[in-house]
Amino acid sequence: MEDTVIVVMLKDPVTGFLEKELGTYDLTAHEELLYNIYAEQQDGKTQVVLRLTTERDVEDWEFEAIYDYYDAAALAPWALQVEEEEDCFNPIWKVTVPFLEEPTAMEEEIDGILSAHWQELSSVYEVIKDKKDEYQ
Repeated sequence: MEDTVIVVMLKDPVTGFLEKELGTYDLTAHEELLYNIYAEQQDGKTQVVLRLTTERDVEDWEFEAIYDYYDAAALAPWALQVEEEEDCFNPIWKVTVPFLEEPTAMEEEIDGILSAHWQELSSVYEVIKDKKDEYQ
């Protein structure tokens, strides 16, 4: 299986257009959990925004159950901020992290976040597998 290469682009705060490439990174695992990624400038600092999701479409009852049992603290070693976005078809977590100039370091950060997200999702799936009746 080949690695997935992603490009992080700087997003214009006014237009929302992606206007400048900041780096390309190889993902070695869990790339299906990355809904999208971009960078933005805030208070003179560049931050990367990863929008994380599930690897599959979830059932209606699972949507709320996943949010109820997902512990965003699993992403705390990397994240400046983690927000839930409930207006999407599947659960989305908006994770903001500092941009690292060193490409290898940024790549390791992204891989670490994706791995931690996958581990947390896996544990949530295990916990909620028998809770369908509670959520319907």
